[in-house]
Amino acid sequence: MSARHSVTPIDVTEVDRYDHETDVLIVGYGCAGACAALEAGETGSEVILLEQQSGGGSSALSGGEMYLGGGTPVQQACGFTDSAEDMEKFLLAALGPDADEEKVGLYSRDSLAHYQWLVGHGVPFKHSLWDSPTWVPPTDDGLMWMGENAYPFNEIARPAPRGHRVAAEGFGGKVLMARLSEAVENKPIAIHRDTQALRLIVDGKRVVGVQARHFNDTVSYYARRGVIITTGGFADNSEMIAQHAPQLVGLGINSDGGDDGRGIVMAQAVGAAVKHMSAGQIGISAVPGMMVRGMAVNNLGQRFINEDVYPGLIGQAALFKHNLQVWVILDEQAYEEVPVDERWGVRPHFVAETLAELEREIGMPDGALQTTVGEYNRHAERGEDPYFHKAARWLRPMRSPFAAIDVRRGMVAPSEGGTENGGGAAVFTIGGLHTTVDGNVVDLDGNTITGLFAAGRATSGLHSWGYISGTSLGDGTYFGRRAGAAAASSSVHHPREAGAA
Repeated sequence: MSARHSVTPIDVTEVDRYDHETDVLIVGYGCAGACAALEAGETGSEVILLEQQSGGGSSALSGGEMYLGGGTPVQQACGFTDSAEDMEKFLLAALGPDADEEKVGLYSRDSLAHYQWLVGHGVPFKHSLWDSPTWVPPTDDGLMWMGENAYPFNEIARPAPRGHRVAAEGFGGKVLMARLSEAVENKPIAIHRDTQALRLIVDGKRVVGVQARHFNDTVSYYARRGVIITTGGFADNSEMIAQHAPQLVGLGINSDGGDDGRGIVMAQAVGAAVKHMSAGQIGISAVPGMMVRGMAVNNLGQRFINEDVYPGLIGQAALFKHNLQVWVILDEQAYEEVPVDERWGVRPHFVAETLAELEREIGMPDGALQTTVGEYNRHAERGEDPYFHKAARWLRPMRSPFAAIDVRRGMVAPSEGGTENGGGAAVFTIGGLHTTVDGNVVDLDGNTITGLFAAGRATSGLHSWGYISGTSLGDGTYFGRRAGAAAASSSVHHPREAGAA
């Protein structure tokens, strides 16, 4: 970062005057910021929200899935029994090694109450199930599987679908943010748009405010109780990606363009610790409905995962273990079984009557696909998959003609045109600031930094090196609420006389 964009904190004695004072100052107006504002406002605290764009952030562009469970009305209406214990077991297994046990446990136990809180603030969920693998259903169904019924997770916890999708035509993130924004704007919460946070203001070891830019003006904010950072991840900051998550370099980015990591480095500049900065969600450029009916193989023609698992986990395996040199192999019946509106415009790149021909066309070793498909078919005849344990529902022998789809050629959601875009995956970061369950930012000594809180993708939330759809919006809304409540209950710190030593 250049000098004019320095994140070095400003000592309170260097501030000539404060343009605004408030109890709680929230930086970032996505789902985490909105929920933090609502919860802080409920206490009677004065709240100001800063937003560098118009509001909504990456939350508004998301599919709208929220990972919720424990027996929600949507689950019950669709005939599923669920418990917080099973939800917790699944998340700890699916979110990677060193997933935050305290956060996952609390989130799971409070999930049903959090669902009710969201509904109480106008967030709609339809009581119906979408029952096959997909990134985003082409319907407004309100519940979907996120791999809970796939191996090995179906042996770790009792399966139940927990992907709660905000009711919408197409992507539901815009509806989620519209409802949360309506709730915020019906409260006495000040929203300062077109305002970019630059650096934190400190009084000794306590964070007491933010210096920001509003168009060409530098503006100073004083926060009597706390500053909450909800600025998102750092997928749009190529320098930070190269530094922390080099395997994501050069891939497509799933964001609103504003995930620049500034909130993270502002906090680091006052001593904040970070966690899991190399972790990312990998939205592989493959249609789940095609993969599950066929197979995903590496460039040696070998399967490497069960294709009915959550597709983001397939993406992580494809990138981190196979550098995205991955193909989807299927036959004509498998392709035709995928409804047109679920194909996302993806067509086979190679078609051949025999596997030997297909191997030659895509440059695989002679016999590679023949061996893999032969073994697959031999067991599929009996509805079995001893290699990766794909569910019997999706197993049948593949027959000529065969097709191959090159994942690296990319694809684009129908809402964005539905054509190839190259790159093989769209990614975002899931590592960030180390926080407590109440959103307190932790320093390198393991102590909380007084006056500083964070939530959402600016933090290392529930995850480590795993991801399940809905755990960003779920994590952001729930821990945003907790951060808002914690900041509002912090002790009041009155500003010194401006410029006084």
